[in-house]
Amino acid sequence: MVTIKYAVIHERATEFVEAIHEYGRIRRRDGAYRWGIYRDTEAADRYLEIFLVNSWAEHLRQHDRQTQADRGLEQRVYACVVGEAEVRHLIYAHSDET
Repeated sequence: MVTIKYAVIHERATEFVEAIHEYGRIRRRDGAYRWGIYRDTEAADRYLEIFLVNSWAEHLRQHDRQTQADRGLEQRVYACVVGEAEVRHLIYAHSDET
């Protein structure tokens, strides 16, 4: 699971949501089998993007699949954001792991 936390400029929230939904289609095209964007109810400027891929290797391949058009859309997303987005990578914890 990959999570990305964004601090969105209040005046650009509508633009951000539209752009991130377009970007969600790219995530799914490139291998994510679940994707969503969520607004934090305690901090209205905070949004959390979450997507699931089948493996770490699949996620690494996502980085290689990005096109020039994808980068343009990514720039639209980040134009609505203050500072750096916080990216987290989580791997499923099997019950037999210690």
